[in-house]
Amino acid sequence: MTSAGFNVTSSLTLLGFSSLSGHSSLLFFVFLLLYLFLLFSDSLVIYIICSQRALHRPMFAFVASFLLNSLTVSTLTYPKLLSDLLLSGAGLVQVSRTLCLCQGFFVSTLGGASFMLLSAMAFDRYLSICHPMHYAVLVTPAKVVLMLLFCWMLPAILVAVSTLLASRIPLCRAQLNRVYCDLYSLVSLSCGGAEAQLSRLYILLLAAVIVYPAAFLLFSYARILFICLRRSRSFSSKALHTCLPHLLVFFNFTICVCLDLLLRGLQSNRESDSTLITSILMLLVPTLLNPVVYGLKLKEVFTHVKRLLSCRRDS
Repeated sequence: MTSAGFNVTSSLTLLGFSSLSGHSSLLFFVFLLLYLFLLFSDSLVIYIICSQRALHRPMFAFVASFLLNSLTVSTLTYPKLLSDLLLSGAGLVQVSRTLCLCQGFFVSTLGGASFMLLSAMAFDRYLSICHPMHYAVLVTPAKVVLMLLFCWMLPAILVAVSTLLASRIPLCRAQLNRVYCDLYSLVSLSCGGAEAQLSRLYILLLAAVIVYPAAFLLFSYARILFICLRRSRSFSSKALHTCLPHLLVFFNFTICVCLDLLLRGLQSNRESDSTLITSILMLLVPTLLNPVVYGLKLKEVFTHVKRLLSCRRDS
């Protein structure tokens, strides 16, 4: 079977339902509400950071970029999921291989960029707390722009190679038991051979690259904790309060990714309901938690959120 006209099917048996024939309308409504909430909450926090001059600082630039990253992932996945639920109801939906590769490229790129942006936040907090006298010189607006470009461009280049490798392998199976396309699942449908092994190995190496920004992030916060233990209680409380949202988002995202990778390894090349569930968790949990954490736990942002919402309610 040639790959040119090949379709990859994606099962929509969500969250353990054996059939969606009686639940597709309800799920459509639930996911629509979730998507609207994400659009509103992410856009609200980004708008506040961009519009308030007091928040035009490196830390908030990284937060806004991270939320923009999260909003883009949601826009790449939720509308497709909603259209699948609306048009097909239960059962399988058809997606072209080209569209599947494109979605896999952007989802993987933005996922890698999320880790890079979290590492950049950790580096920014490390310099701010551990080297406050040199912070203004070390973290200039130009350097922030360069760091943001690096956080997006490096994953894009690495994932582009993986996407090119995945596009060249022949596929022998047609069913993806996930709610969105990703490159590793697409490669798992291959017929085997040297090209498939090379592609799978490259994707696993990309996953291993996550260890480096994660290790750098943990090292940065360990140094911050060490400094805080040697300073006054008020200084430590303020420093740890600014770091807590980043750590919550990091551990939430890391646990979801590790759970997904672990279940993939345990299932080997077979797709199962567990991999379907983890794909839903990867779609829902990080994107929903991010705006809540940064909107509520960052005091500077939360103050402006309350003020903006109270003004709208009064008017």
